Amino acid sequence: MTIINNQIILAERPNGMPDQNTFRFVQQDVGELKEDQVLVRTLFVSVDPYMRGRMQDAESYVEPYKVNEVIEGGAIGEVIDSRSGRFQQGDVVIGMFGWQEYYVATDKELRKIDPSLAPISTHLGILGMTGLTAYFGLLDIGQPKEGETVVISGAAGAVGSVVGQIAKIKGAHVVGIAGSNEKVQYLKEDLKFDEAINYRSTDNMEAALKATCPNGIDVYFDNVGGEISDAVFTQLNRYARIPVCGAISAYNLEKLDLGPRVQTMLIKKSALMQGFTVGNYADRFNEGAVQLGQWLQEGKLKYRETIKEGFENIPNAFLDLFKGNNVGKLLVKVADHQYRK
Repeated sequence: MTIINNQIILAERPNGMPDQNTFRFVQQDVGELKEDQVLVRTLFVSVDPYMRGRMQDAESYVEPYKVNEVIEGGAIGEVIDSRSGRFQQGDVVIGMFGWQEYYVATDKELRKIDPSLAPISTHLGILGMTGLTAYFGLLDIGQPKEGETVVISGAAGAVGSVVGQIAKIKGAHVVGIAGSNEKVQYLKEDLKFDEAINYRSTDNMEAALKATCPNGIDVYFDNVGGEISDAVFTQLNRYARIPVCGAISAYNLEKLDLGPRVQTMLIKKSALMQGFTVGNYADRFNEGAVQLGQWLQEGKLKYRETIKEGFENIPNAFLDLFKGNNVGKLLVKVADHQYRK
């Protein structure tokens, strides 16, 4: 029986904010499996801010997407056919097969996950790359100490929400910056942040930071860049640490982003500012995954997911990232798990 694979490809490189013309839906027949290959049916697709950077034809830490090829990204699926001794029908797997309903993979491209440990979607979020990004960025670069003040921008997102909770585990005073009253309430009431600021309704960010961080800022986990970060930099303590995870405020700008120069400020405060990607810690992923899983089982970590339904809604979900419409990890559910064991 012929299986038709619906795919989403990069139709053109966007200038500024992507739109529906950036993507195109195509169909392709799924071919016969070869030795050591498996056929995967997609269940969940991850949409992430870093994907915007890969749409540009520019040198970065990962290769840009190619025009007229499938948008690659993290996905979870189930094996529906296998010619590999490592996988059998019904196995739940994770890989980078991206925005398509089916994928023919070599057995080395996939990793099996255990659906009994936690909902499978968590392996794209708190137990996956976003959780690991929070874990290593905060603990390896930020190194929060008990009693210090940690500020997180994009705090209600997939990474930021985990960063704040880990900082609380380490005994820090935690302040989150987010973009709505609903998100502020989520941070304070559900995740137990000490303080939270709605930047959209705040006229003076420096004053708001002084009020919520009376002892200054020791660690700033930067997810957004832009004017929010400019305000945070004015409140840094001596020997502050700044893990730079993202700069979503600038991703869709058509001209070079300009702002205050930070060099003098860093020198005056003897502060450390370091960019990173989670791939820097690939050889330590198991360490992070084990600790995140333990904290989750102990109830020390909570998570929220914003899940959109339907393969056809993947581009809309991706665009929602830049509107701030999600709380926690943003995923698209493509299909239900069929071959449950």
